[in-house]
Amino acid sequence: QVQLVESGGGLVQPGGSLKLSCVASRIILSRYAGGWYRQTPGKQRELVARINSGDSTRYADSVKGRFTISRDNAKNTVYLQMNSLKPEDTAVYYCNAGTTLFGGPGTDWGQGTQVTVSS
Repeated sequence: QVQLVESGGGLVQPGGSLKLSCVASRIILSRYAGGWYRQTPGKQRELVARINSGDSTRYADSVKGRFTISRDNAKNTVYLQMNSLKPEDTAVYYCNAGTTLFGGPGTDWGQGTQVTVSS
């Protein structure tokens, strides 16, 4: 029933920046812990960042200081600003709405957006 749509991925050189967006339908995203996850072939999908209804945030150690998660409640959207990108950041990035900042993801996922960091 819930629909999450990611956008903003693309090809960027190492050290560059991208901003991802996740627009939600049929839920009020500000009431949930919005999260960004990423996955490469053969690896488990991993948490990148989350932001809860009180705007507290959580980041994977690998992206701390480089990525920033934020939300615009009026637009029902969660963003991921990615700076100082590294080749190891290359992955498909997915949006998810969980119930808490530290809990597991919800069952609904977007289609994903590809981020490729390469020279």
